[in-house]
Amino acid sequence: MKTYAFAITFLCLIPFNFSSAQELQLTAKDSVVSSSWVLGLGYNIVDDSATPFGGDFLNIKETWHALPYPSSISIGRFFKNGLGIKAVGSYNKYDVGKKVDGAINTVERDYYAIDGMISYDLNKIIGETGWFDPFLQIGAGYSDIGSVGRTTANAGFGFNTWFNDKWGLNFNTMGKWGIEEGSTKQLQHSAGVVYRFGIEKELSKKGLEKLALIEENQRVSDSIAAAKKAEEEARLMAERLAQEKEKARLAAEEQARKDAENKKRTDLEHKIKDLGNVYFSLNSSYLSKPYKELLDKLAVLMEENPALTLKVGSHADSRGAEKYNQWLSEKRVKQTLDYLIGKKGIDASRLTGEGFGETQLVNDCDNITYCPESKHKLNRRSEFEVVAF
Repeated sequence: MKTYAFAITFLCLIPFNFSSAQELQLTAKDSVVSSSWVLGLGYNIVDDSATPFGGDFLNIKETWHALPYPSSISIGRFFKNGLGIKAVGSYNKYDVGKKVDGAINTVERDYYAIDGMISYDLNKIIGETGWFDPFLQIGAGYSDIGSVGRTTANAGFGFNTWFNDKWGLNFNTMGKWGIEEGSTKQLQHSAGVVYRFGIEKELSKKGLEKLALIEENQRVSDSIAAAKKAEEEARLMAERLAQEKEKARLAAEEQARKDAENKKRTDLEHKIKDLGNVYFSLNSSYLSKPYKELLDKLAVLMEENPALTLKVGSHADSRGAEKYNQWLSEKRVKQTLDYLIGKKGIDASRLTGEGFGETQLVNDCDNITYCPESKHKLNRRSEFEVVAF
C-alpha cells in the first residue's frame, strides 16, 4: 500500500516540476558586473596641514581646501579577479589663511595632481552585493603645488554605490606621502559620479544556483520533447528534400526551355543576317530587283515561322538636309513594309517599322567627312530586328 502511495505522489510531482521549470528564469538581478571601464567626475578636497592624521584630521575649516565646482576626473579598468587600475587627474587651490605644511598659508597656490592607482575589490572577500563596492588602493603620483613638485606614494580606501549597471557614486580617501626627504604628508578626499561602460557581466552565486536548477529542469523537459522533435525534424527533412527535388526539376525544365528559345532566336537572327540588308539608290526609296528577291526570301522565312515578328529600321546617308533624310528613311520603311505586306501577304501585325534618317550611320561618312559612293551606300538601308518568334 505504501508503494502505491509513493508512486502516485511521484507522478503528481512530475507536472509540478515541469511547470516550475517553465516559470523559473534568470533575471537582471541574478547577474553582476564582473569587469568594466569606469569614468568618474567629481570634487576633491586636499588636507596638506603636515600632520593630516593628527589633531587636525577633522579641523575642516582650517585645513581643507576645496573648489565649488567639479575638479577631479578619473578613468579606470576593473577586472574579474577584483584588481583594477585607475588614473586620476585633479585640480585645487590652497587658500590663504589655512594651514599648509604646518604653517599658515599666505599666498593662494594652484594645486595639480596626477595619480596612478591599483585597487582591489573587497567584495571578492566579503561576498558580492551588486550595489556596494568597497575597495583598497595603493599607487603613486605627482603633485605640483605653486610650481613646486613632489612625488608621492599613495594608499587609501573607498567605495562605489551603484544605482544601476552604469551609474553610481564614488567616495574615496588617499593618503599621499612625499617620497623625497623633507616632503610632508597630505590627504586627498574625493566624491563624485561614476559611469561604467565596456561592461562584462557574470552570474552571482544565487544566479548560478538558479541556473543549475533551470538546467536540471530543462533536461527533464528536453527528454520528454526529444522524440517528438526527432520525428518532426525527419518529416520536415523529407518535405524539404521533396521540395528541393521538385524545384531542381522545374529549374531544369525552365533552363531547357530558355536554351531552346535562345537557340531558336539565334538561328533566326543568323538566317536574317545571312540574307543581308536592303540597300537603296541615292535619293530613292525604290526597291530594285535584287532586294525584292531578298524580301521574297525573308517572306518565306516568316511563313515558315508563323510567330516571327520583325521590326524594320530604315536609314539614309548623311548627304542632304536632316529633315529630308528623315522623310526619305520613312519612305524606305513604307516601301519595305508595303512589299512584304501587299506583295507577299505577310500579316501587318507581324511587322513594325521606324525611320532613323541619318542618325545611325554605320561608318564615319558624316557631313564633314569625304567618302566614296561605295561607303555612302552602306548607310542607305533597311535592316531587320527580331522582336518575337
